[in-house]
Order: sequence, then C-alpha cells, then structure tokens
Amino acid sequence: MTEHYPRLRVHARNGHLVLREGLNICFYMHRPHAAVAQHVLRALETFREAVGADAFGSYADSEGDWHPLNESGWQHVRSDLQADDWAVVRLQSDPHEESLHAFEYHGKDLPNAATEAPGAVTALGFWLPTERLEAWGPQRIRKLALDLARPLPFCSGHAGLSFNGELDLMGVEQQTDAWRFRYPGLDIIDLGGLSWKLGTRLRGPSWLTFLGQPVLDELNGATGLQTRLSTADTTVQAIDDGRAVVTLGEWPEAGDMNQGDRLPAYRELARALEPWMYREEHLRGLGAEAQRRWERRFLD
Repeated sequence: MTEHYPRLRVHARNGHLVLREGLNICFYMHRPHAAVAQHVLRALETFREAVGADAFGSYADSEGDWHPLNESGWQHVRSDLQADDWAVVRLQSDPHEESLHAFEYHGKDLPNAATEAPGAVTALGFWLPTERLEAWGPQRIRKLALDLARPLPFCSGHAGLSFNGELDLMGVEQQTDAWRFRYPGLDIIDLGGLSWKLGTRLRGPSWLTFLGQPVLDELNGATGLQTRLSTADTTVQAIDDGRAVVTLGEWPEAGDMNQGDRLPAYRELARALEPWMYREEHLRGLGAEAQRRWERRFLD
C-alpha cells in the first residue's frame, strides 16, 4: 500500500487483469449529444495528447464486441462521436495491459430520452492507472482534469480514486466487497447507469468535485460554498461565473477505516452537499442495508 491508496489486483483464471485501483475523471452534462459532440471529441484528443496515442488499444462496437483501435478504428470512433442524435463510445487499453486506460461516453437525444428517463444526462469518463499519479504527481493530474473540464458544459463532475476494471463481468464487482467499506475514497462508477438517472444532482464528494448549474447557484456560488468548508487543505476554485471545482487536499486519498482514517475533509464536503446528492435506487451487488451504508459512508 502506498501512503495514499492501496494496491489492489484481481486476475481471472487466464491471468487477465479484471480489477485494480485507479483514477477516474467523469463529467455529466444536461445537454443533448448533438450540442456537445465537438466538445467531447476535443476532450478525448486532449486526453490522448496527455497520456499518449497508444494508451488505448481497442474499441467496442454497437454490439459490445471489441476490435483493434487502428486507423480505421479511430475513423469509426470519430464517426460515432459525430452522429446526429446519440452515441455510445468505449475505448480501453489492450487486454494484456495492466496499466489500465479507458474512455466511456454516453451521448443522448435528451428531449426524447427525458420523456421516459427524466434524470437522463450525457456523460463521459476517463480512467487512468495510479502509476500515472505516481509518475506525474497530483498537480499534473489535477491540471489534466481541469483541461478536460473547461470546454465541457457540465452540471457536475468528479475526479479521484476508484475501482477500475471490468465491473460488468459476472462476479467482478463482488470482488470489491472486502475493500469498499475499508477504503471509502475508492469509488465505484457505473457511468452508463448513472447517465440515465443522475440529472443535475451530485454523485458525492471526491478528490476533485466539479460543480455547475443549477447546484452552484443554489450554494451561492464558489464563495458561498467556501464559507461552508473549514478544512485547511480544502480549496474552492471558480472556473468561470457558473462553474467551480472543490479540491480536497494535495493527493486523492483512499482512507482506511481499519486505521481510523475516515477522510474528514470528504465528510465535511458530503455534509455541505447532502441536499443535492444523488441516491441510487439499486447499487449492483449490495443489499439494501449495505447500499445505504455505502452511499452514506461520508455522512454517518
């Protein structure tokens, strides 16, 4: 275990890595795909420039089958991102890679989607291995997150530690059971599911918590939120008139309940944001009581 987070690895019987600790950077936009597609493409290019063009090795087609991300694969990805009404794009590292990088996008025709799912949003996420954090340092990761955020008309977003891997594979998410309550700063993200439910609510505290409209106005702006927070290493930075980012310390932290590290700065932010926080109707792999404990891990 490092000073800030544990080393977690789960491999399948064939030796393929299916779960590990990592980093996520996610944004949620109450805008239709057609209105944000060019911003998303720009963010993807920004990410590739930062981590290297070879970070992704495969992409998923509309049937969920994976293909090599060669030149024709990138043409397919760009074509999907520039579709008229909706798009689902998923990229990831080559299967043999243990330094997991991934990208996921769920763009929606919101006027139609909202009829059946009022909480539908357009969502995108980036995943990185913690080796990037160690090699670059936290300030460079934070700068990358802000570079990705600026062109996106987000309502909310977050960046921090998470379980990274193939959580959709049978039994994989259950592998987190022994860890999720011990390390409260390690998030579990179902981006596709959230994109149908989150709306303008917030997921909860993370190392970086991005706030847009309408929540930031309801908090009386970045200055109003700062008055609710007293932890010395917590900062609230305005990105522009309607958006801000809260940073909880220099490094993203996993915490460790076994060692009494309850992440007090995360708990303080959770209390400040509680009226606007999203509550999942059903968190996969957990019973109702455990679900409530997980969602309230920074509040109780």
